[in-house]
Amino acid sequence: MTRVSWINDQSTPDLDKQVERLEHFTKSIADGVIDAQELATQEKNLVAAMKNVESSLSDEQHAKVTHLLAELTAYSVMRTLHEMTKARIQQTVGPKK
Repeated sequence: MTRVSWINDQSTPDLDKQVERLEHFTKSIADGVIDAQELATQEKNLVAAMKNVESSLSDEQHAKVTHLLAELTAYSVMRTLHEMTKARIQQTVGPKK
């Protein structure tokens, strides 16, 4: 399998194509609502993937991947909050002309 970079040409995270390949994810977001069962299923998938990778890492690799996961989680939360704030501002002020 060819390695696909996690970063695009603009030096920003680019995992969208990999996420789009997750059939359970695309099915879950199709209606625009994530219910408790869908979230629980995703948590189960995440835990399984983490266990699969974690057991195969050296201590140094484990530290690096742990840092990567923390940075990814922080970025995801911050990006979501930023997008929500932008949407709220646009609702209040109206679209830019």
